[in-house]
Amino acid sequence: MQAIIDELAKQAGESLAQVSSKETLASFWQEYLSKNGKIAALMKNLRTVAPEERPAMGKVINELKQKVQADYDAAADRVNQAELAARNAAEAVDITLPAKVRPMGALHPLTLVRNQIIDTFSGMGFEIYEGPEIEDDDHCFTRLNVPKDHPARDMQDTFYLSDELLLRTQTSTGQIRTMDAKKPPIKVLVPGRVFRSDSDATHSPMFHQMEGLVVDKGITLCDLQGMLDSFVQQLFGSEVRTRLRPSYFPFTEPSVEVDVSCFECHGKGCSLCKHTGWIEVLGGGVVNRKVLENCGIDPDEYSGIAFGIGIERIAMLKYGINNIGLMFENDLRFLKQFQE
Repeated sequence: MQAIIDELAKQAGESLAQVSSKETLASFWQEYLSKNGKIAALMKNLRTVAPEERPAMGKVINELKQKVQADYDAAADRVNQAELAARNAAEAVDITLPAKVRPMGALHPLTLVRNQIIDTFSGMGFEIYEGPEIEDDDHCFTRLNVPKDHPARDMQDTFYLSDELLLRTQTSTGQIRTMDAKKPPIKVLVPGRVFRSDSDATHSPMFHQMEGLVVDKGITLCDLQGMLDSFVQQLFGSEVRTRLRPSYFPFTEPSVEVDVSCFECHGKGCSLCKHTGWIEVLGGGVVNRKVLENCGIDPDEYSGIAFGIGIERIAMLKYGINNIGLMFENDLRFLKQFQE
């Protein structure tokens, strides 16, 4: 039995000398120190030893087990230190190298202007509503006082998905949906994308609008001009003034085009305002009685004002952009100009 113990001690020492990784360390433990290992087998074989020799042999086996365990712990520490050193070497950072530069992003100019408009009108008590981009003919035209034979459809009747469904041509559809769901008083702002068959330096087949609607008792065109005065002064400066010119829209009566005094030349006349001193920015008016009736609102008790803002137009004026296509090309040279 003693010869077997001595031979096992020799084998364990030689095996432990070959240990160089956690995998070989685990194999050594499994072979020698586990419940089914060779040292545990020695303990089981004590029953073959004469009874009077068993205490002495058990002591020798325990001493072997303690020695092999101690050598195993030392080898495990050595392997861990070696792997840590290797990992540190692999993860070493050369601090003399130039740092990686991660360019900062920025909000798109359309997003900047959209946020500014929303902030301005939210401060006046407007709620925000975003309607669906796929609309039915009834919401997009008919209930906005634009029947199927109306000439105003010629500019907008486009991008149909079926006989009754189309991509909305204006965020005015949000007026109808809001008045269907809520009765006066109403004060809502409807931002979103709209679609028309336009494409040139100042028009795009897809662009963004911001529709505003106020319905309450005693609302007049004066309320519209007062709100728009505050709006343009927030965006273009405190010296800017508004001017209303008569116009025509099927869903408002009376209707107006809204101009602002040129913020570039302060009304003196320049290339931006085409030497008129004024720049057209949006359209609006008093909500047509028929539109109110179509939504179940009594036009003899309530009146309303509505206005539509082209976000691209405001952005082009505010930032001096001369081609609407620049805002959809994702050219970083253009977009970086709007980093704050």
